[in-house]
Amino acid sequence: MNRNYQEILSKDRTHMMKDLSFPKAGLTAEQIKNSQEFIGFATLPEQVHRKSVKRGFDFTLMVVGESGLGKSTLINSLFLTDLYRERKVPTAESLVEKTVAIEKKTIEIEERGVKLRLTVVDTPGFGDAVNCEEGWKSVERYVDEQFNKFFQDESGLNRKNIQDHRVHCCLYFIPPYGHGLRQLDVEFMKRLHRKVNIVPVIAKADTLTKSEIKKLKVNIINDIDENKIKIYQFPECDSDEDEDFKQQDRELKASIPFAVIGSNCIIEVAGKKMRGRQYPWGIVEVENSLHCDFVKLRTMLISTHMQDMKEVTQDVHYENFRAQCISQMQVAMKERNKLKRESAANFDHVGDADKLLQQKDEEIRRMQEMLSQMQEKLKETGKEQASALCLEPGKRDSVVNV
Repeated sequence: MNRNYQEILSKDRTHMMKDLSFPKAGLTAEQIKNSQEFIGFATLPEQVHRKSVKRGFDFTLMVVGESGLGKSTLINSLFLTDLYRERKVPTAESLVEKTVAIEKKTIEIEERGVKLRLTVVDTPGFGDAVNCEEGWKSVERYVDEQFNKFFQDESGLNRKNIQDHRVHCCLYFIPPYGHGLRQLDVEFMKRLHRKVNIVPVIAKADTLTKSEIKKLKVNIINDIDENKIKIYQFPECDSDEDEDFKQQDRELKASIPFAVIGSNCIIEVAGKKMRGRQYPWGIVEVENSLHCDFVKLRTMLISTHMQDMKEVTQDVHYENFRAQCISQMQVAMKERNKLKRESAANFDHVGDADKLLQQKDEEIRRMQEMLSQMQEKLKETGKEQASALCLEPGKRDSVVNV
C-alpha cells in the first residue's frame, strides 16, 4: 500500500515540474530550439537601466581659475548651452580687494531620453585680487558645506529624497603664460586634492604652439609630482575591454593636463558649420583633436568617466569626511561623558560638605539649648537663695554686724 502511494506521489511531482517550467522570455528562436534553461536574472541590467533613466542623473562640476581664462565659454561649449547670458565683465577697480564668491547654476539636459541635472559651480574673483593667499578658503568651505549637508540628510529620518550637491569634479584652469604651476595653483591643489577630483586644464591653448604646449604639460606634471598633489587618477581598464577602448584610455591619460579652447561662435567653412575661432592666419577648430584637447576632455568628463568620478567622490572623498565627522563626534561624546562624571563627583563632594555643615549647625543648636537650660537653672537657684535669706532676718543682721 505504501509503495503504491509513493509511486503516485512521484508521478504527480513529475507532472507538476513539467507544468511549472520557466518561460523563455528574452531568448532568440535558436536559443528556444536549444531548450536551454532561462531563470531571468540576466535582465537585471535592463531593470537598473530603466529605473536609472526614469530617475535621471546628477552631476556637479566646479570651475576654478582667474577671470578671462575662458571658463564660461568652455562650459557652454561642453554642454552646448548658454549659462552666463547676463554676466558683466568686472572693472579693474572692483578687482583690487575682491573676495572669492560662489555662484551655482543648475540646468537640466536631455539626450536620447536620458536626463542629466547639471550643476555648475563658478568661483568669480579667484586669483583676481592683489593678495591671493587665502583664495582657496571659500572653495574649501563650500566643498565641506556640501559634504556636511549630505551627511546630515543621510543621518536623518527621511532619506528617500536626498539631493546630492557634492562636487564631483573640479576643472582647474591654468593660465597659458608661465612655465608651470604658480604658488597659488600649488596651494589650491594641495588644500583641495583630498576632497574633490581635480582635473587640470590649460586655458586658451590657441595662444601656444605645439612645442610650447608639450613643454608646459611636462613642467606642470613635474610640479604636481614634486608637490605630491593627487589629481584625478584614471581607473585601469579591465582585461576584457576591447583594444579600441584601451587605446582611447591611454590617449586620455597622456593628454593630462588638457590643453583646451572654447568658443561660442559657429563658423561655416566650405559649407561645414563648426565651433571655432577665426584669426587672420586661419581658423582654430574647437572639436579638432589636432588643434586642442577639447574632444578628449569632453569624452573623459561626460562619455567615459563621469560615473567613476561620482563613485570616487562617494567612496573616497565623502567617506574620509564622514569618518572624520564620526571620530569628532566620538571624541565629543567622550569629553561630554567625562564632564558628566566630573560634575557628578563634584556634586557628591558638595553633598558631603553640606552634611558636615548640617551636623555642625545641629551641634551648635544643642549647645545653645544647653546654655539656655543652665542659665534657667542658675536663675532658679538664685531665687531660692534670695527667699532663704528673707526668711532668716536675724542671721542677716548678725552677718551685717560681723
